[in-house]
Amino acid sequence: MREGEPADPPGPRPSGGGARVARPEPHRLREHIALPPEEWAARDRDALLTSAVRTVLGGTDAHGATLYLRSRDRRSLVLCAVAGVPLSVLGPFRRIAAAGPLPVAVGYRTGRTVLLADTEDTMRRFPQLALGLPYDFASAWVPVRVGEETYGVLGVLWPASGEGVPEGARRHLRAVADRLAGGLAGLEADGHAVEPNGETTVVELTPPSAPTTRVGLFDWDVLAGAVTADDQFCEIFGLAPGDFDGRADTLSARIAPGDLPEFRAAVRGALDGDRVLAARLRVLDRDGHPYPVELWARVPHNAPEQWGRLVGAVLDTRTGTAAAAAVERLREGVFSMDPDGRITYANHSVELLLQARREDLLGHHPWQVLPWLSDPVYENRYRAALLSQQPTAFLALRPPDSWLAVSLYPDAHGVTGRVVAAEPPPDAAEPPAEPAPPGAWTGLGAMYHLLQLASALSEAVTASEVFRAVADEILPALGGQELAVYAVRDKRLHLVSQSGYPDGFLDRFEGIPVDTRVPGAETLTSGTPIFFESVDELAAAYPDLTLDDMGAWAFLPLIASGHPVGSCILGFDRPRVFTLEERALLTALAGFIAQALERARLYDAEFTLARGLQQALLPHRLPYLEQVRIAARYLPGTQGMEIGGDWYDAVVTGRDLCLVIGDVEGHSVGAAATMGQLRSAVRAFATSGHPPDEVLARTNQLLLDLDPGLLASCCLVRLTPGDGTALVARAGHVPPVLRYPDGRAEALDVPGGPLLGVDRAAAYPVSPLVLEPGSVLALYTDGLVEDPAVGIDEGVERLCAALAGPDAGWSAAEGPDGLAERVLHELGSTHRVDDIALLLIAYR
Repeated sequence: MREGEPADPPGPRPSGGGARVARPEPHRLREHIALPPEEWAARDRDALLTSAVRTVLGGTDAHGATLYLRSRDRRSLVLCAVAGVPLSVLGPFRRIAAAGPLPVAVGYRTGRTVLLADTEDTMRRFPQLALGLPYDFASAWVPVRVGEETYGVLGVLWPASGEGVPEGARRHLRAVADRLAGGLAGLEADGHAVEPNGETTVVELTPPSAPTTRVGLFDWDVLAGAVTADDQFCEIFGLAPGDFDGRADTLSARIAPGDLPEFRAAVRGALDGDRVLAARLRVLDRDGHPYPVELWARVPHNAPEQWGRLVGAVLDTRTGTAAAAAVERLREGVFSMDPDGRITYANHSVELLLQARREDLLGHHPWQVLPWLSDPVYENRYRAALLSQQPTAFLALRPPDSWLAVSLYPDAHGVTGRVVAAEPPPDAAEPPAEPAPPGAWTGLGAMYHLLQLASALSEAVTASEVFRAVADEILPALGGQELAVYAVRDKRLHLVSQSGYPDGFLDRFEGIPVDTRVPGAETLTSGTPIFFESVDELAAAYPDLTLDDMGAWAFLPLIASGHPVGSCILGFDRPRVFTLEERALLTALAGFIAQALERARLYDAEFTLARGLQQALLPHRLPYLEQVRIAARYLPGTQGMEIGGDWYDAVVTGRDLCLVIGDVEGHSVGAAATMGQLRSAVRAFATSGHPPDEVLARTNQLLLDLDPGLLASCCLVRLTPGDGTALVARAGHVPPVLRYPDGRAEALDVPGGPLLGVDRAAAYPVSPLVLEPGSVLALYTDGLVEDPAVGIDEGVERLCAALAGPDAGWSAAEGPDGLAERVLHELGSTHRVDDIALLLIAYR
C-alpha cells in the first residue's frame, strides 16, 4: 500500500460492488493531472522547502525555522517557508535587502553560516534584528549553497540556554541546507525558475504525542446485512479482526441496547433521504463497558443503482473527549493558541473569566477580539513566550475593575494558557472609564510603535526608504489599507510612493498646487492634521472630491523646521474613531516622517555633489609599462550615503612606479574632499622623489595641519619594474596580498605605522619586497574583506583564497582586469555595505 492511498477493506466486497479504479503510479501523476510544467516545478520547490524545514526541526532541538530564497533580481531575500514562528511576528522581515545588515543577508552574500548565541550576541552584532525581534533565543543562519550558487538562507531558532547553537546540530543544518540546494539546482538545471512567488508557506508541525482519535472504515450492505470493515473498525467495536464474521448482526450486538432504536432510525433516514448519516452511539468494549463513538456514512455516489449501501467511518474519540471533559470541570481558565496566536481551544471557565463566548474567541487573536487586550504589550508577551520558549505571566485589567493573571506555557506547536482571577497590583491606577477601541495605541503600545518607526526612519536615507519604513510600521499597526506620501517641489505636490490605491486613482492629484482645495494640500497649508471618521464627513467637507472605497482617512502635514515638506495620507476600509491619544501620536509621527523626508532631499543633493567630486578626484587613466600591467576597481557601498574616502593612484617617477591605495574614514562630502587633498599630496611627494616612509610622514603632517577631524589609512609601494624590487610602507592599512607564480597567495606581514592624522611624530617603517615574474600584488581597502559575520583576518584569508590557484593568476589572455572582476565577484559582489577600492599589479 502506498502512502496516502486508502487501504483495501479486508475480506470480499459485498455483492454487486463495482470494480476498483486503478490509481496511477505516484511518479506518473503528471500524466493524469493536467498542470503546466511551471506549476509542477513550483510544487516541487515548495515540497523541497517544506521537507527541509521539517527535517531541521525533527533532527534538532530547535523550535522554529525560516527559509529565505533570493528574488529574481537577487537584490532581496524573500521569506518562503516558516515553522514554529508566528508569521505575523516576521512581518517586517518578509522581504530583506540582500545588501542589508541582517544575519540572513550576511549569510547569503558571504556563503558562511552565522551563529548567534543569545540576545546579547544578537544585539551586539545585529542590532536591527534585536530591535525587530527583542526576544531571547539562539539562532543559526545557514546559506543554501551549491558550488558558487547561493539560493537562499535557512534560519533556525533555539531557546537561549547559555550554550548558544548546539554543537551537534551544526553538521545536521549544513547537510539539510546542502540537500535543499542540490534539489533547487536540479530544478534550475531542468529549466525551471526557483525564485519565490511571493507566498509564504506556513509548515504545520506534527504534535509529538500519539493521536487521540482512532478511525475505522467500513462498507455496509444494509439489505444483505453484510459489512466489510478494516482492522481498526473491528478494534473499536471490541472485536478481534480475525474473529469478525462480516455480519451486521454481530456488530449490532456490540452497540449499547439503548442506542439501537435511534441508530436504526438514523440509518433509514440516511438511505431514504440520500443524506449523510451522522450518529453518536455507545459501543461495548471487550469487557462489556460502553464508551461513545461517532459514526459517519453516506450512499456511494459512484453506484447510485445500489440503494441500501453505506460507506463510511467510525471515530473513537474517547481519549480526547475525556481529556476535554476533565479540563471543562476546572475552575481556572485553560486555553490553547496556535503558533500564530489564534485561540484553538478554551474551556468554560475562560468564557466566565474573560466574559466572552467561545465561538467569538476560537480562531481569533485574543488582542483583536477583546478591546482591553488590544495594547501591543500583551501580544508582545505571547511572542516573547513563543520565540524564547520560556513560560511567562502577566496581569491584565478586564473592565471595569477585574484583574486577571495570565500564564503562558509554550512549545514548538503553540502555547497553552492559564487564566485566573487576581488581586489588583499595589501600584494599579484607576481603571479607564471606557476601554480603548481596537487598534488604538495606548500606553506601552504607543511607545512601542513610536520607537519602531523612529528606528526605521533613522536608517532611511532616500525618499523611497522613508515611504517603505512608514508602510512597514504604520499601516500594520493601525490596520490601514492605503498610504500615500507626497513631497513638495516648486510649490506643487508630487507623489513619492503609494500603497493600496486603485490603479490610476492618484494620477489626478499629481503635481497639483499646494493651494488646491483638497485635503492632502490643505492639511499642508494649514499645518494641521485633518481626520475624517466616515465617508459622510469627508463628502460633506469636500463634495466635489472623488472618493475610493475607504471608510476613514487621516491627512497629516509633513513640516520640518517650519518648512513644508509634503503630506501623508492614511486610508482605512471602514469607519474609525480616532482617539485623542491616537491623533496626538499620528501628529508626532508626521514630524518624524517630515524630518526623514527632508533629510532624504538633502541627501540627494549632497550625494549628487559628492559622487561627482569623488569620480573627478579618482584617476581617469593608469600608466602603461612593458613589465607591469595594472587594473583598478572602485565600487561604492550600497547603503547609507554611498560616498566614501577610498582612493587609489599609480604614479611613474623616473624608473620607478609608485602605487598607492588609501581610505579616509566616514561617508560624506567631507571624506571625499579630504580624500582628494590626500591623493594630491601623496602624488606630489612621490613625484618629488621622496622615499615611501617620508611620503607617508609628510602626508600625515599635512592631514594634521588641515585638521578635518578625520583619520585615514594608506599603503604605498614603490616598485622598480626593471628588477622587481619594491619598498612597502603602511599607515594603519590592511596588509597587501601577494600571489606567487606557483599559485600560492598570502598576506604580507610588513610592519606599519599608525593611521594618518593621529601623531605628528609618527614613523612609518619600510619593508623590502621582491616580485618574481608572474606575481600579482593586490592593494585594497577594508571594504573588500570586512563583514559583520567574520573577523578582518578571516576576510583577508578569503581574499588570499580568491587570488590563489593555478587558474587565478594573471595571464596575457585574461590580464589583471579579468582577475579583478573575478575577485570582486567572489568577495565584493553587489551586496557590499562599504566602499571598495582594489588595485592589482601583475609583474611579468
